Amino acid sequence: MHKRRSRLHKDLEAIGKAFKALAHHFQRIAPLLGEHEDVVVTDSPRGKRPRRKPRLTAAQRAVLKLQGKYMGTMRGLKPRQRAQVKRIRAETGIRSAIAAAERMAG
Repeated sequence: MHKRRSRLHKDLEAIGKAFKALAHHFQRIAPLLGEHEDVVVTDSPRGKRPRRKPRLTAAQRAVLKLQGKYMGTMRGLKPRQRAQVKRIRAETGIRSAIAAAERMAG
């Protein structure tokens, strides 16, 4: 099992090096390709991997939606009203705090 994993690791490293070499060569010829209008060259930051999309459960998504709603209702409030809403949230929970903030806002 260990040999298989290390072989896989070596193969993946070799593929990564090959991709880096390709990227390097494409960057060298990019100015030449830029002379042609039909070719589009995009510049990407070196060494940065794209951020992967987080996998959320339904419960986590619901919590994030509630947090966003709470923050959105807090934006339009004055500092004194915000303090009142924070106190309500600490005492009775986020749902009642959102309802109170919506009442205060309008």
